[in-house]
Amino acid sequence: MKLLYPTSVPGLDLQSLKALASLHPYDVKSPIPEEHVDADILVTWSNAPENLKDAAKRLKNLKWIQSLAAGPNDVLGAGFDASKIIITTGVGLHDHPVAEHALGLLLCGARRFFEMRDYQLQSKWPQHLGGSFPRSDFTTLRGSRVLIWGFGSIAKTLAPHLTLLGAEVKGIARSEGVRNGIQVYGEDKLAELLPQTDALVMILPGSAATQNVLNAERLKLLPKHAWLVNVGRGVSVDEDALVDALEKGELAGAALDVFQTEPLPESSRLWKAPNVVISPHAAGGRPVGSADLIASNLQCFLTEKPLRNTI
Repeated sequence: MKLLYPTSVPGLDLQSLKALASLHPYDVKSPIPEEHVDADILVTWSNAPENLKDAAKRLKNLKWIQSLAAGPNDVLGAGFDASKIIITTGVGLHDHPVAEHALGLLLCGARRFFEMRDYQLQSKWPQHLGGSFPRSDFTTLRGSRVLIWGFGSIAKTLAPHLTLLGAEVKGIARSEGVRNGIQVYGEDKLAELLPQTDALVMILPGSAATQNVLNAERLKLLPKHAWLVNVGRGVSVDEDALVDALEKGELAGAALDVFQTEPLPESSRLWKAPNVVISPHAAGGRPVGSADLIASNLQCFLTEKPLRNTI
């Protein structure tokens, strides 16, 4: 078996797999070299769209794709035939980095670190940011009401950190229930829960079903002091409606790691919208535990057992 692995994951050590497969690194920003178009297995991470489209056309022997991303959108969008190729994702590899990033963005909004930085660059002392804040604002996680929309493995990792800091955490998902001690509601409860929310954290996947689900109507349901944090996918937020809400003072602020178009165009209204923190799709960073997932799934693949995270 020939396995192609990406050079875009620093320190990815697959040496222990040499006895199981022929291992070959490849550049995710360039076409697949001609000598490797006979590959059986392709591992992907941060691949350029052109690279994946090229692979979909030329890798005719491909039997399995292991994406290290949490979702398969980039792979499926490239044109691979999912009816003939096993596709597995990196669900679980990003739980801790993304949860940590989301926590940082929440604290940035609550404690207004972004505003302190702005004053620092002007060599000014922002006295108004010290001392007591009115509790009607989102100024602390202690006692705040945090709603996580998209309650999967990342949310399960984030929630304990929030509760430890004193937040009241609830979740929204396609099905309701109690998950890891957190009450999770169905999406039919959004109209009831949004007005009771101090901070909305979105960790939704990107799909047609999540396109602009946070629209103008739902933004109006949030309290004026509420903050939005999005570490899921940019397609889930109507960006024009968000900027309108921010400019009108109908929403206190937003900390965003993902966007409809990436990199965020210079023409985007988000750059100059009030109280917006822009993070360059940096929450995931390096997928944690990639080598272990690849090794486990390779063993299963070679012994014809079910693979983890198969779509």
